[in-house]
Amino acid sequence: MDYNRFLVLLLLVLGFTSCSNPKKNKAIPTVGFIEAFEDATIADARKGFVDALTAAGYDETKGTVRILYKNAQGDMNTMNQIVSYLQTTDVDCIGTSTTLSTLSAVQRIKDVPIFMCVTAVPEILGLKTKDKETPKNLFGVGEDLNYIDTSFAIIQQVVQPKSRHKLRIGMIYNQAEQQSVTAYKRLDGLAKRYGVELVALPLNTSADAQLVVRGLLNRKIDAFFANPDNTVFAAFETILNNCNTNNIPVFTSEIGLVKRGAVAAYGADIYQWGYQAGTQAALFLKQHQTNALKIEKVKVRKRVYNGVAATRFGFNFPATFERL
Repeated sequence: MDYNRFLVLLLLVLGFTSCSNPKKNKAIPTVGFIEAFEDATIADARKGFVDALTAAGYDETKGTVRILYKNAQGDMNTMNQIVSYLQTTDVDCIGTSTTLSTLSAVQRIKDVPIFMCVTAVPEILGLKTKDKETPKNLFGVGEDLNYIDTSFAIIQQVVQPKSRHKLRIGMIYNQAEQQSVTAYKRLDGLAKRYGVELVALPLNTSADAQLVVRGLLNRKIDAFFANPDNTVFAAFETILNNCNTNNIPVFTSEIGLVKRGAVAAYGADIYQWGYQAGTQAALFLKQHQTNALKIEKVKVRKRVYNGVAATRFGFNFPATFERL
C-alpha cells in the first residue's frame, strides 16, 4: 500500500512539473503577430516577418511553427482583447506591426519578447525611462525621422507653384499619435528652413479624412505630403482620390504608399522592415535568449516613384529613383 501511494505521489509531482513548464515540452514554437488595422501597405510587413521565419526554418506549412495572426481592425477594444488573449496563450514571442500594436503589447506584456516593426524608435514613442532604458522585452526594428527631410525635399525639387506664391504643401496629422505629432513638428521646421508654407490640419479618425482633406484643398495647396501615421495609412485612398480629382500630387515617405498611388518617396521598404524584425524573432527562437538582440533601425530605404502618377502630373525622376 505504501508503495502504491508513493507511486501516485510521484506521478502527480511529475505531472505538475510537466504542466508548469509548457514551453519546454512544446513540439513547435508559437509566435503571435498583432496588426492594428487592415491595410495593403501594412500587410507587406507581416509577409516579410513570416518570410524571415520561413527562411530560418520556421515554416507554418511544414508544421515547424505556429503563427497566431490577429488584426484589431482599427478598434481599441479589439486590440485589448487580442493582447489579453496572447497574455494567456503560451506564445514564445510576439511580432507587432504599427505603433498602436507595439504600444498596446509592451504596456501589458512584460515576460514575452516583442519584435516591433512599422513604428518609430522608442525615444519617439515615449517608451524610454528617465534613465534612458527601454522595456527589457522590446526588440525589433524602429525608425527615426531623419529620412523625412529627404522625402519632404523631393516636393520642392519637382513641384512648381501654380502661381507666384511660395510653394504651399498640405498635410494632416493625428494629435493622439506621438509619432505623427513629432513628424508634423519636424516638417514645420523644415518648411520654414526651405522657405515653403506648410498647411496642416489635425485628423484623429480616418472617417473624417474626406472632410479634412477637402478643407486643405480649399486652401489652394500645391502638393500634399502623406505623413507616416496610422490614420493616413487607413485613409490613404480617400486622400489620394480627392487630391487626384483636384490635380494635386501626393508625396510621402512610405514606399508602400507610392505603390498605392503617391508620386514619390524616400523611405523604408515595408516588406524588408518586417523581414528585418522577423529575422530577430527567428534568432530568438533558435537561441532561446535575447542577450544578442537589440532594437535596430531600418536598414533598407529606397528612392522610388510611381510611374503612372508621375506621368499624370508630368514629373520626371532621375535614374537614382526606382520606378514602381
